[in-house]
Amino acid sequence: MVDIILADYQNPKHRQAVVAMLDDYARDPMGGGEPLPDSTKESLVDEMAKRDYVFSLLAYVDDEPVGLANCVEGFSTFAAKPVMNIHDIAVIEGFRGQGIAKRLLQEVATLAEFRGCVKLTLEVLEGNEPAKVAYEKFGFEPYKLDEATGKAEFWQKYL
Repeated sequence: MVDIILADYQNPKHRQAVVAMLDDYARDPMGGGEPLPDSTKESLVDEMAKRDYVFSLLAYVDDEPVGLANCVEGFSTFAAKPVMNIHDIAVIEGFRGQGIAKRLLQEVATLAEFRGCVKLTLEVLEGNEPAKVAYEKFGFEPYKLDEATGKAEFWQKYL
């Protein structure tokens, strides 16, 4: 049985699970293939806890953390309403294909609706076909205004 819980950033068990799950994801090729830096492991949960627009969901099977969704609320100026970005979603390799990501997505959607969000957003690597299939089944699609302007791209610049 899978239990989905809202992480309590003050709970040592939840803090450790958030960091361990994110580190596992970071080590996966779809997460970059490198472990999290020690400085990130040390400060991650405290920094997330400072922000009331950030939350994490943890999926447990038999008291073992097997899934994570880190979410950050943003704002749509076009809709004048909040949006919920699923910044990270990950399931431990041995538990993939069992509907855990779907359960996490369902709970994120429920919490986003409760917060009055107009939509969910996420990023997915072009080559991550299993994730893209799962997201499409849940109702996600690439963002585009019309065919002439094409799909939106996610860009970044480090500071």
